[in-house]
Amino acid sequence: MSARAATIRRREGALRSIARVGLAVLLTAAGVAHLTVLRRGFRIAVPDWATRLFRTDKDTIVVVSGVVEAGLGVALIALPRERRRVGLAVAALFVAVFPGNVHHWRSGRDVPGMDSDAKRFARLFFQPVLVLWALWATRR
Repeated sequence: MSARAATIRRREGALRSIARVGLAVLLTAAGVAHLTVLRRGFRIAVPDWATRLFRTDKDTIVVVSGVVEAGLGVALIALPRERRRVGLAVAALFVAVFPGNVHHWRSGRDVPGMDSDAKRFARLFFQPVLVLWALWATRR
């Protein structure tokens, strides 16, 4: 490998590390928010069918998803050898919560930070970006 290729590879690795840390911070903060200040608001995004499917209430779904988010955020940093698997789990989580985001947009209900149809709709297009972010940042 040439010196130039090695330099490019190092820079790409550094960018992936920065992206991974950013994603970890985002996930951990969102997970903590699910458990604290935004807990009530997040219940609005849980579709009624999800409570029937999982045979539980909306609050439990919010709490469990918050624990999973925070745990994955920590795992992105704490488990470097499992980085690829954790990245796949993060991407899967982003896919899994997408129906809740669609439900929230369609319901038209306001929560802190998502207080307009335009914001709720725009979030739907950000979800694939999050999936790609998780996959790219955790690639070897």
